[in-house]
This record gives sequence, C-alpha cells and structure tokens, in this order.
Amino acid sequence: MVGTFGGALEARQIDASGGKLWAEVRGEVASDGGTLVIKRIHVAFSLDGAGDRADVVERVHGVFAGKCPVYRSLEGAIEITSSYTLTGS
Repeated sequence: MVGTFGGALEARQIDASGGKLWAEVRGEVASDGGTLVIKRIHVAFSLDGAGDRADVVERVHGVFAGKCPVYRSLEGAIEITSSYTLTGS
C-alpha cells in the first residue's frame, strides 16, 4: 500500500521518495473456530514535507486504495483502513 500511495503522490509531483513516506501497520487478530485469523489492518502513513499540498494528499488518500493490488486482494476478507499525517514543512 505504501508503494501505491507513494506512486500516486509522485504522479502529482509530491515527493514521497527517500524516506519521506513511511507507514506503521497495526493488525487485529481473533480466534475463528480455534484458528487465529487477521480481522482488521490499519495502515497509518506519515508524509514529510507536503504540508503545502495537503488538499492533493487528501484527494490521493481518498482514492489510491482502489488501484492498490494488496488492498484489492485482501479487501473482501479483511477490513483494511488507513490514515495519514503530514509532518515537517
């Protein structure tokens, strides 16, 4: 998901390279008939230095998952959410 989000930002001339974009991922596991299964995943993106383009980042964040192979592969089986934070200037 980081690659797809980053690529979509880069396509709009927002630099997401060189460690400017990173993510922390949290998963929630539950027992289903005695087997542990992943129920939810949350991806919290952080992007450094794009505060002046916050409106573009918001739009990209709203649509990128629909083009993400990982998201599209898992969306029917696991609840996947994401958020982002803009850091720096």
